[in-house]
Amino acid sequence: MITHFQLKEIKNNMINQEWEFSFYYQRSLFRGKYYKDGQINWLSPPSIEEKDKDFLASCVHDLMLYHVYEDH
Repeated sequence: MITHFQLKEIKNNMINQEWEFSFYYQRSLFRGKYYKDGQINWLSPPSIEEKDKDFLASCVHDLMLYHVYEDH
């Protein structure tokens, strides 16, 4: 389970939207950038196991849908 998910809007215009996010997973800090097209650029840690990367990407996509795209 990921904890302490934080989100910061970096760029928001007609062409590009970018967000920077961070969270903790298994006592390690993870940081990355999320782009409008759903692409994730991982900033830290430098290497992530493939199975963890798939799980974490799925979590980030779900959290982005909730925090950015859904009306609350």
